[in-house]
Amino acid sequence: MGYKTIVEDNIDVLVVGAGLGGTGAAFEARYWGRDKKIVIAEKANIDRSGAVAQGLYAINCYMGARFGENNPEDHVRYARIDLMGMVREDLAFDMARHVDSAVHQFEEWGLPIMRNKKKGSYQREGRWQIMIHGESYKPIVAEAAKRSADKVYNRICVTHLLLDEAKENRIAGAVGFNVRTGNYHVFKSKTVIVGAGGASNIFKPRSVGEGAGRVWYAPWSSGSAYGLMIDAGAKMTQMENRIVLARFKDGYGPVGAYFLHLKTYTQNGLGEKYEEKWWPQLQEMVGKEYLDPEASHLTHRPIPTCLRNHALISEVNAGRGPIHMVTMEAFQDPHLEEIGWHNFLGMTVGQAVLWAATNVDPKYENPELTTSEPYVMGSHATGCGGWASGPEDVSPPEYFWGYNRMMTVEGLFGAGDAIGGTPHAFSSGSFTEGRLAAKAACKYIDDGKAEGIRVSDRQIEELREKIYKPLETYRVYSNEVVAGTVNPNFINPRQGLDRLQKLMDEYCGGFGVNYMTNGNLLKIGLKKLKWLEEDWHNGMGAADIHELLRAWELYHRIRTSECVFQHTLFREETRWPGYYYRGDFMKLDDKNWHCLTVSRRDRKTGQYTMEKAPLYHLVDDKEKTAKAG
Repeated sequence: MGYKTIVEDNIDVLVVGAGLGGTGAAFEARYWGRDKKIVIAEKANIDRSGAVAQGLYAINCYMGARFGENNPEDHVRYARIDLMGMVREDLAFDMARHVDSAVHQFEEWGLPIMRNKKKGSYQREGRWQIMIHGESYKPIVAEAAKRSADKVYNRICVTHLLLDEAKENRIAGAVGFNVRTGNYHVFKSKTVIVGAGGASNIFKPRSVGEGAGRVWYAPWSSGSAYGLMIDAGAKMTQMENRIVLARFKDGYGPVGAYFLHLKTYTQNGLGEKYEEKWWPQLQEMVGKEYLDPEASHLTHRPIPTCLRNHALISEVNAGRGPIHMVTMEAFQDPHLEEIGWHNFLGMTVGQAVLWAATNVDPKYENPELTTSEPYVMGSHATGCGGWASGPEDVSPPEYFWGYNRMMTVEGLFGAGDAIGGTPHAFSSGSFTEGRLAAKAACKYIDDGKAEGIRVSDRQIEELREKIYKPLETYRVYSNEVVAGTVNPNFINPRQGLDRLQKLMDEYCGGFGVNYMTNGNLLKIGLKKLKWLEEDWHNGMGAADIHELLRAWELYHRIRTSECVFQHTLFREETRWPGYYYRGDFMKLDDKNWHCLTVSRRDRKTGQYTMEKAPLYHLVDDKEKTAKAG
């Protein structure tokens, strides 16, 4: 078997995951570390991996400072109100002040960005979004990373981070396996930058059976960014802040271009506008500070995404569904009709195919909207992720411990989904965070902080045995299958994933229970999750290398789910109605919970320590000038 072959590298900067965060890290690491060995380990193939794999129709984070459009402080305010106040403003500001340069590089590398011919600026889809022809967005950006790295290992599933045995709480590299050959890869590294993905498919998806892969966030994102860091003992933050999206039904097609560029709007099943009727109830739940439609209209402070979700969910529960996107008006304009179709053909082709297959023509029929199952991620409109140091010139003392984007484990850095508290970074912001992390990682090495790292053969061998154990379990017991895939001695990864998704849906607030949970449900869910983890360790069988990949994806999803449970139980309020509800604490509670949540899982005992972290508002509330559009 391939696992008998060990491939070992001694390197300076290891980049785990080659999405936009990882590619940004590799690109910038070469600039600051010209003499350093830089290696990328990617589960798929760098040319088409990560959340941008299929393409994008817009870059959702661009200030436009050169055109006098927005500044970083504006973006912090925007993210803060959309996240109901919960933002690491130092990290958000740091990303926003550098993101434009990343976008300008993308254009230099060949990414076609649409232009506003009258203004000379980029074509805006909304205040923060610029429109692109993004079918080849990822390959274009990947090329820069490939030219920067000493080596790119594609098809490597990284399962564990290595820890230094000479100094407590210091990183020493990572291990994993090749998903084609089964070779065991050992990366001994002075620093590690985690650019892996957040978590889809931990909650039961609405699309099942043959449509199981048609979810909103990248279906291959298995929470590895979180699983790796949690197992290494890194502190995590805001893991309760899962996201639920309003999307076109069944195909999960995004709605941003329709709302912002095509100027479409929603109606209930009776043809009525419905959102406004729910604002009084919501103001009672969250307070006027977070929901003031008049103020939002005047200052372009958006009504938070979760509250719009709440209105949609409540309207359907009141029996006035389904909710429709009114496309019939916009699609009478041939230009807008073309944009509407291109929006999906360029990044969510499944939605266009689904409409064609079900005879839905949005020019003559308003298609349905619904809310998705929850996802756990840090780079979109939510802030899950690792508790990371901010920049020295911006961060308060509690937020800075030496190196920008470094976790609480020394030498471990993050970007994109891996970083907690920085919502609305999206693709360009994730790339920017990768650059910031790489610069800091190179400085960490240059400062001599990575000297004397020691990794024993024993640690490497113990991890090898763990990684390949499911193959051995299957080999020993496969002759005892009683029917189909039923075996009294092991479960397979698909069976484990079904259990996890059902458990998360019913106990942690999935769509099947209208996103509702409470303390008692969460405690039961944690108990059941522990049993599932025991079954994984003691009885996970993998028939081949592909199933071994699925087994370790499930492991990272289990570890991520455990952290989500712990955080959701800890925050005793409903901070984000429309994402989830604590039925026993249905109101937002700024008196007790205007804070960030931070957890740490003890590597030896598996016990969680939860704490509140201070929430600093570093940017004032008012914009200097009101801006149009």
